[in-house]
Amino acid sequence: MNTLIAVAIAPFGVGDELAPYVAEAVRVIRDSGLPYRTTSMFTEIEGEWDEVMAVVKEATFALAKQGIRTEVVLKADIRPGHTDTINRKIEKVDELLA
Repeated sequence: MNTLIAVAIAPFGVGDELAPYVAEAVRVIRDSGLPYRTTSMFTEIEGEWDEVMAVVKEATFALAKQGIRTEVVLKADIRPGHTDTINRKIEKVDELLA
């Protein structure tokens, strides 16, 4: 079933600069081949539920396996019968604003 998630994966106790650690998690997401978009607060990933959740787990464990305490914030939109919602949601809003 098609799933669009917004996920934030962040380390704790590594200092003030989190970008190198966030980049490690985003690299796993990017390398998954699933459609994704990274913003300043979240990364969105779209695909089948099991595929998306496996990528979230792998990205989380990329930090946790280093002994880093890791927080995951996740929001999911499961919408049967729809695809490409990562783009279509934005397009619909842009059309209304035009």
